[in-house]
Amino acid sequence: MISKRIFLTGATGTAGRATLAALQEAGHDVVCFARSAVDLGGEVRVGDIGDAASLVRDGFRGEAFDAVISCIASRSGTPRDAWAVDHDANLSLLRAAREASVGQFVLLSAICVQKPLLEFQRAKLAFEAELIASGLTYSIVRPTAFFKSLSGQLDRVRAGKPFLVFGDGTLTACKPISDRDLGRYIAGCLEDAARHNAVLPIGGPGPAITPLDQVAALEAILGHEVRVKRVPVAMISAIRGGLRIAGRFSGKLAEKAELAGIGRYYATESMLVWDGARYDAEATPETGADTLFEFYAQVIGEGRSVALGDHSVF
Repeated sequence: MISKRIFLTGATGTAGRATLAALQEAGHDVVCFARSAVDLGGEVRVGDIGDAASLVRDGFRGEAFDAVISCIASRSGTPRDAWAVDHDANLSLLRAAREASVGQFVLLSAICVQKPLLEFQRAKLAFEAELIASGLTYSIVRPTAFFKSLSGQLDRVRAGKPFLVFGDGTLTACKPISDRDLGRYIAGCLEDAARHNAVLPIGGPGPAITPLDQVAALEAILGHEVRVKRVPVAMISAIRGGLRIAGRFSGKLAEKAELAGIGRYYATESMLVWDGARYDAEATPETGADTLFEFYAQVIGEGRSVALGDHSVF
């Protein structure tokens, strides 16, 4: 494999750190661009990704790079944050890359954009369109759920509390992917021509699992029954509806309505390939070897908690 010089953004996040590790493992020379001088085990340049001038001055510095990899994502998913980060910051990065004559751009997106009902999904799709039209060789990686996203209830279950499911617990399914497997897949986009100029939905090793499958796995790991509490989807819909009405008079409540909408989306939509009529587990590609239930067993066996950060979705 030929070593390449890579400009990486979002390296302080979960997926970004895993991507950095995979790039370094493959022998690439990586320059990370971040808001502060954090120790990532490689070169870090400090600047503001939302500032086009900072990207050029503090990031690229007139130097040559073979590819740019963007792992940035808005933290909250609210409209202002989503358009500022998922679209505008990525667009500034794309323009800086073109100015620096970079030939390849790999974008970490999300599988949920295939059925866009929320503002952060629209922001991601708008940038995807800009990237596709840019003339650069592109790879748009759309992963399914992360392990952390499905670990928000481990502590409550170990404390004897019930596992919360929406509806009957089988409304949604996904093929969870580990940070390590996702990072390696993203890094592999640099060399694999089959991943060039392509939109790439990707999951971890199958089969697809539902919330009730998670309950069964936890019972096997813990060695006792896990109680289940069913939450009506209508409840979260009613909460969102009330917040949307109140949001007409308050920007803060409008943001809360959007967050409730995000919660409802993940409670009712699967993170699998959408064919226009249904979610198709068989059509959802798989990569890697790490499984969610092995991750659960390791976390429980070590008696530790999962630092959820912005991934507290179940």
